[in-house]
Amino acid sequence: MNAIALEAGHRHKVDAITVELVRNGVLAVTEEMKTNLMRTAYNMIIYEALDFTVGLFTAEGDTISIGLGLPMFIRGMSETIKAKIRHYGLENIHPGDIIVTNDAYITGSHLNHVTFTLPVFHKNELVGFTCCMAHWLDIGGSMGHVTTDIYSEGLQIPILKYQSRGIVNQDLLDMIMINVRLPDLAMGDLRAQITAVTTGERRFLELIERYGRNEVLESIASIMDHTDAAARANAEKIPDGVYNAESFMDDDGINEGVPIPIRVSVIVKGGQVTIDLSEVSKQVGGFYNSGITTGIACAQVAYKCLTTPEWYPVNDGSFRSLKVIMPEGSVISATRPAPMRWWMTFPMTVIDTIFKALAPALPDHVIAGHHADLVVATLHGFSPKDGRFFIASIGPLGGGWGAKSTEDGVSVTVCINDGDTHNSPSEQIEAKYPILIERYELRQDSGGAGLHRGGLGATLVVQALAPFSFNTSIERSRCKPWGLNGGLEAEGNSVGIRTNGVWEPRLPNAKLAHRRLKKGDAVALHSGGGGGYGDPAKRPREKIAHDVAEGYISLAAAKRDYGFIPD
Repeated sequence: MNAIALEAGHRHKVDAITVELVRNGVLAVTEEMKTNLMRTAYNMIIYEALDFTVGLFTAEGDTISIGLGLPMFIRGMSETIKAKIRHYGLENIHPGDIIVTNDAYITGSHLNHVTFTLPVFHKNELVGFTCCMAHWLDIGGSMGHVTTDIYSEGLQIPILKYQSRGIVNQDLLDMIMINVRLPDLAMGDLRAQITAVTTGERRFLELIERYGRNEVLESIASIMDHTDAAARANAEKIPDGVYNAESFMDDDGINEGVPIPIRVSVIVKGGQVTIDLSEVSKQVGGFYNSGITTGIACAQVAYKCLTTPEWYPVNDGSFRSLKVIMPEGSVISATRPAPMRWWMTFPMTVIDTIFKALAPALPDHVIAGHHADLVVATLHGFSPKDGRFFIASIGPLGGGWGAKSTEDGVSVTVCINDGDTHNSPSEQIEAKYPILIERYELRQDSGGAGLHRGGLGATLVVQALAPFSFNTSIERSRCKPWGLNGGLEAEGNSVGIRTNGVWEPRLPNAKLAHRRLKKGDAVALHSGGGGGYGDPAKRPREKIAHDVAEGYISLAAAKRDYGFIPD
């Protein structure tokens, strides 16, 4: 523990050893919540792709520790718990209660994210909450058609008690099951989430019994102070100034080719950082909106990356020195009834643009633009084995991240929104669904050239072994990942279609709704690369030769971008 942390910890009557034991203890609580959720979930999107987040929270709803799947839920989980507290009042929250919602305007995301919260009581005193958000593959909404309001996107569950004083609300379960296409899978994932929150309750109470309630709660307060002190110390290193940047999204899926502006401003004064997102585009008619908790999370994820990237557990102390200006009604603070189905895409570029704004102030701490999309396809049809309806999610594909001032960008890595999530293994997809993975390979020449090269994207080719329909909602085809300090932009994300053995001409965008493929046809997902950093002419010749030898760049690209052809 560093000197700053020790000094901050003196405000609490607890010794440093206990603080460190509790710090590791709360981390262990959320890690076990993650493990048990993954072991018991029914859908690959949870147990393989890790599209979930679990967390431990104070009695007021502040974040103690998050077991990350989705970094963008760094705010949504806490605010969802606080909304549940406001809804019921603490006096009406009892031992044995479990509260549920998927309200998109509270969680900030889409209806597929069902969030369960369990209050933790120690000797009849509320000491905290455990919470689990996980992605249900189907919530009863549209299967690919463009949605223009929340009502067409699926079942909305207001803040309700799934369980009251230990008694399950069977009426609520019956309502859910009749509204989803695959009720057995939905109920399996629901039970897995209950396992996660009850695991958190049990382990947190064990921690309290071992070290004492006051000692644990004081240690948690001290941990948050430590994190706050570290964030402030690093924020003070940012030169004072006003830093602006802008980018754009391709379109909203309805008005094709009409760009959506993304403008951010970062104001730094005496170690206090304000991220102003008031000039981000107003909410749009297509389903790319997200709620205000996600808008705030855009600023918080960027701020944590720059000030406390190695401080764990993830807790709300990281954000005390950050102010976020986030008016309602934008694409990242949408209001009802804006559609929210593809909530996760625009926020990634907002974070990218915050980094872009701070590049002059922190040249050694930011990256060039990254591919900034999940690059997924959702498939649905009927299995020829048993005639049963199936829904499959292919991806997230992973793509290139931007280069830094000191090194090349990483290749085929999941976008910033999704943190710990993984792509689904080809073998499992092929075993479960009537598809064949023909190719999954690095995408040559996709990274931006520079003194340091951007990371490479990937190409995934999926062949239909039986007819199915698929949908893609892929962004950043036109707004390509930018370079910094003279580095070149990367290739954007794209989609290809093969019918009757012939690849169609390059598609103008990567948003496709309800495309039908017959047996033998294929869809190709191409993830973008990362932008380059620095003048390509200054890249060492031996690195260019290595890239050509490994197939990362072609001879033509070496000549075009670097003016050099290896022997």
